[in-house]
Amino acid sequence: MSKLSGPPVTEPINLSGDRTRWRAYAVAVGVASLTILDLAKINVAIPAISDVLGAGATEVQLLLSGFVLAFGLLLVPSGRIGDLYSRRFMFLLGLILFTLASAAGTFAPTIELLIAARIFQGFAAGILMPQVLGLVQQLFQGRERGQAFGVFGAVIGLSTAFGPTLGGLLVGVGGEDFGWRLLFAMNIPLGMLALVMAFRLLPRTQDNSGAVRDFDLVGTALLGLTTFSLMLPFVLTTGTDVDDPARWWWLVVMVIAASLFLVWERAYLARGKVAIIDFELFKISTFRNGILISSFYFAALPATFIVLTLFLQQGLGFSPVVAGMVTIPFALISAYTSYRSGKVVHKRGRPLVVVGLLAVLAGFGLVVLSSFTVPDSLMPIAVAIAMTVAGAGGGAVISPNQTLMLEDIPVAQGGLAGSLAQVGQRIGTAIGLAAALSMFFYVLAEEETLTQSVRYHDAFAVAALVVVGLVSVALVFALLDTRVRKSHETLASS
Repeated sequence: MSKLSGPPVTEPINLSGDRTRWRAYAVAVGVASLTILDLAKINVAIPAISDVLGAGATEVQLLLSGFVLAFGLLLVPSGRIGDLYSRRFMFLLGLILFTLASAAGTFAPTIELLIAARIFQGFAAGILMPQVLGLVQQLFQGRERGQAFGVFGAVIGLSTAFGPTLGGLLVGVGGEDFGWRLLFAMNIPLGMLALVMAFRLLPRTQDNSGAVRDFDLVGTALLGLTTFSLMLPFVLTTGTDVDDPARWWWLVVMVIAASLFLVWERAYLARGKVAIIDFELFKISTFRNGILISSFYFAALPATFIVLTLFLQQGLGFSPVVAGMVTIPFALISAYTSYRSGKVVHKRGRPLVVVGLLAVLAGFGLVVLSSFTVPDSLMPIAVAIAMTVAGAGGGAVISPNQTLMLEDIPVAQGGLAGSLAQVGQRIGTAIGLAAALSMFFYVLAEEETLTQSVRYHDAFAVAALVVVGLVSVALVFALLDTRVRKSHETLASS
């Protein structure tokens, strides 16, 4: 396979002054926020979309997880292309596609076309996000990078948690028939504005001196098939009678594709070429453990918001606005703790993430307890209080873990390493949504003869326990990484 040609290797970037760097960073993080908002804000619009376009359990899963599936497929190849050639070009391309997909979703007349628009949005987000992570690596170093990731984590936390609130407000303003279309329509002017700002402010050059210009097309295709066949059966899992058991055969395809991928990559490396994934990265324990922590954490977080929304809206009859507003405390406190954590992560290290995960577990546990002990009329208040506790911990998880995970990664591989982490998060999200939603819908179907209140309380409790289990696994890996780091420090000092 011949090496791809590209622009000449440039000298290391030298942006003039902090203001220029932080402006470029603000554009990149703002667009990342826009994509994460789209992952979260549709939650409260699901009942309206179901009524207007006739979305059943399968369509709901495709609307939620189809976006995630498409997101995950393009992360590694787009991150690799951005690292090798131009993060700026890939960023602009992804933003254009995301804006066009949002326009398609705004005017979608059927549920099938809306799902197609959501999947198209996911592909665009998969092009965008690796460039953001690569740009942070490119623009900042040392403690300043920790602060940048702290702000990034705060913005992502706000976007994830404020997504349902924003979605609820838009559905409330536009009504059931039109409100959910506003969720897509808002991206059009924001995307166009971001496109102008990105064209002006993003760095036009990057240091490619450490990168070998070799793009592994066959390896990329096999990796994509592996990721697709791993995520698809979970995307198609609803916990209802419409589930086809044959979907699990895709896991066999995944094993075959993964085996072929490993064989191909070894042969490709033996020929002196550069593989799509640098397996040396996984020998770095800080990177490997960081990916596992973020994967299980992001398996839990989006699942929490969607089952909570369904419980409050469909089970207890609260409006989309109320169902969305219960996450505001989580958003605000997680943004603050994320920012503060970014400032102290180099001093506190991995124990900071451990404490954060313990607080998240406590908050989610209080949500489950509230579902059994608090009157239905007071549930939004109880959930908001519990989510405040979870948010205090959540802010100490995302951005510190991102910093610790990438601290030993060379800048030239920042986009690829960030992409691999994002793939883990998207796979985790797909599996977490499938696990939580399938249990939620399964309990509803099994308790069909009981009252609506009892059915939804039980369904929510079971789904929430799935989420608690996922966070617990993330905690185990955080404790393991803490132990590994202490061992390395002991060896270094002796």
